[in-house]
Amino acid sequence: MDPSAALHRRPAGGGLGAVSPALSGGQARRRKQPPRPADFKLQVIIIGSRGVGKTSLMERFTDDTFCEACKSTVGVDFKIKTVELRGKKIRLQIWDTAGQERFNSITSAYYRSAKGIILVYDITKKETFDDLPKWMKMIDKYASEDAELLLVGNKLDCEADREISKQQGEKFAQQITGMRFCEASAKDNFNVDEIFLKLVDDILKKMPLDILRNELSNSILSLQPEPEIPPELPPPRPHVRCC
Repeated sequence: MDPSAALHRRPAGGGLGAVSPALSGGQARRRKQPPRPADFKLQVIIIGSRGVGKTSLMERFTDDTFCEACKSTVGVDFKIKTVELRGKKIRLQIWDTAGQERFNSITSAYYRSAKGIILVYDITKKETFDDLPKWMKMIDKYASEDAELLLVGNKLDCEADREISKQQGEKFAQQITGMRFCEASAKDNFNVDEIFLKLVDDILKKMPLDILRNELSNSILSLQPEPEIPPELPPPRPHVRCC
């Protein structure tokens, strides 16, 4: 037999070597379409005292994981998650900031570009609640006046060790114009998605329609390369929220 002829033989009866036009077309139809690109990007920062669970909240939302013994964040860290709200595909860049005061000069540089700020305290540690006015001063000094604010009492899974009542958290939030309040548990995955999605929804509701429709390419919300170095610190803001 001619060896070259053997190379071109196909098994009879549509065996493994046979490729039918119908199968080929089906494979073509099943090819995955490229994902739709995000309409725009929002930056959110998480702030609060050391050990309140900022990293745990971020990782539960972005990766659906929880670590019992997370290492303290040094400086800043961030993760990305894409969500869809109000017909828009939104790429969230979530910055996790260190709670230690010695890192304030580093982390404060991230406030200005944030459209949403999540301020976290631990319901089982009164000192983290007492630190909230200090964090509000950081917000007033460096953040945009348009930034949406959300106060979160974390570690609801430790109800038996609670030192700060829900009413205390609500009262603090009510003193700040436009600040929402919520209690959550990163460990039990309670209210975590709701925290981030509600914050994003509030941001979108405040955005002018012309920005949403026509000005994404020129707005601070347009897609840009992920920042590696924070912008220069802005000058202090003249307006200070009452806290």
